[in-house]
Order: sequence, then C-alpha cells, then structure tokens
Amino acid sequence: MARTFWVGGNWKMNGTVAAVKELAKTFNAGTTSSNVEVVIGAPYVYIPLLADSLRNDWAVAGENCYVKASGAYTGEISPEMLKDVGAKWVILGHSERRNVLGESDQFTAEKTVKALEAGLKVVLCVGELLEEREAGTTQTVVNRQLDAVISAVSEADWANIVIAYEPVWAIGTGKVATPDQAQDVHAAIREYLKSAVSPKVAEETRITYGGSVNAKNCKETAQKPDVDGFLVGGASLKPEFLDIVNATN
Repeated sequence: MARTFWVGGNWKMNGTVAAVKELAKTFNAGTTSSNVEVVIGAPYVYIPLLADSLRNDWAVAGENCYVKASGAYTGEISPEMLKDVGAKWVILGHSERRNVLGESDQFTAEKTVKALEAGLKVVLCVGELLEEREAGTTQTVVNRQLDAVISAVSEADWANIVIAYEPVWAIGTGKVATPDQAQDVHAAIREYLKSAVSPKVAEETRITYGGSVNAKNCKETAQKPDVDGFLVGGASLKPEFLDIVNATN
C-alpha cells in the first residue's frame, strides 16, 4: 500500500504570540501537495492560537502530555486537555524528554496508551545517542524503545501512531544522517515491526526521519522507500518548512 507522506514541525520551547500569527500566515499562504499530511507541534500555551489560526488541512500537536486525565499533578497537561484546546496529535518520547528530563521507555509507553485512549494520534520518537551508534547498538536501542510501546498497545492502535526516527547526534547539531543511514534504520524498524507486531502494521506504519532536516537536505532522503516523511525542528519555525512539506514534489 502507498503510505501518505507525513511532515511534522516541532517548535520545542520557542515562539511568541506575534511569531505564531506570522508563521500561520506564511504557512496558510503556501501551496502544498494534497497528498501530504502536515502536523505542527507547538508549546502548550500557543496551541489554541495556532489551532484557530492555522489552515484547516494541517493539524496541531502537543509536544508532550501526562498519563492522567486530571488531578493533583502541578504543571502537567493531560491528553484530554490537549484535545480540548484543538490538538489532534501529541509528540512523545522525544530525545529531549528521554535524555534531558530522564523519561523512561516505560513512561513513554504509558503516555502513548493514555494519549490514544483520549483520542489523540501519537508521534512516537526513537533514536540513539552518538556513543550508541559508534558502539554499533543503534538497532538494539531503537528496538528497546519500541518494545515498551509494542507491549502496551494493541495492533489496531498502530493505525494512529507515526514513528519518528531521530538519531540524537543529529538533532540541532547541523549533522544529518545520510539518506542511506536513514533508510537502513527505517528498513530495520519496519522489519522489526513485522516480527514483533505484524506484517500489516509493518507495511502500513509511517516511519519518519528527524535530525537537522532542512529544505536543502530533505529531497534526497524523501526518495528512500522506507522514509515516509520528516519531523522537523528548527526549520519548522521558518518559511522553508513549506519546501520540506513539498519534498516529494
């Protein structure tokens, strides 16, 4: 089956009211392919504004969520709250959550379950540190990160999950995995899903690449058979994000 190309933006902890309005205006004026699904991840406080301002053929994502619907969890945001203010997706397991804030594979899996139960779709991030790649353990690390989610969700849930492979050494560093490096890991992830979940899930799940993606380096990677899109950091805060959305044109 043909998998619909998927491009996400992750604004991280960036933005102002004025900047959100200006970016939405720029993106709304852009011409993009109708066969690409586009999602923008924004800080919690800007989600309502972005959801109201952004073109209706694009969707909005939260950048994280908690594992409870409500309660005495100061500072946390529930999947239900994200949905209530206009988000349709949530980004989970990003390396900055795993490696800066110490979130475990298991905690990421618990969040994934709760987000799906609340009716959100999930961008599940996986990826290795530089020392893990150099030690030749990339796939061991990625499979371990996937295993926590595989054991927690149903086969049907995978229809609402997009995997984002983001080698940590390429995030915000200016370094980028070569198209062949990305393809190799994506193909290995797909092969692992085939045995660990099912051939159907392996064939249908979209596996996207993230890590210093920009308008100049995206086109060649987009042509690889197991690369189904991108999760874009810094470049999603710029007009060039439209060029990445159109990478397959």
